[in-house]
Amino acid sequence: MAGARNRVQPAIVRRDNEFMGDLAAWERENGEDNSEQLERLRRNLRRVRSAELTGRQAEMIHLYYDLGLSMPQIAARLGITKSTVSRTLARGRERLKRYLQYSL
Repeated sequence: MAGARNRVQPAIVRRDNEFMGDLAAWERENGEDNSEQLERLRRNLRRVRSAELTGRQAEMIHLYYDLGLSMPQIAARLGITKSTVSRTLARGRERLKRYLQYSL
């Protein structure tokens, strides 16, 4: 019996991943409607992006999230280092988080 307890669990297999996808689909269809909360969050996000972020933070968040540019691409476009892009995005995300934390 001691050998049964020490048995190594198999890695996640394709069927497990399919189950997780099916579970996500089920939750989307059967979960409660949160469209009102999402709309409030989107409205607050637009407000915070325009009012609370610095110009540079707003620009980089737009390039990274809205346009899908990578950090090296943003750095090359703006003539700055990748590290500066990373730090600015982190500060912008932190500021967004701080202002949106209680928006729901």
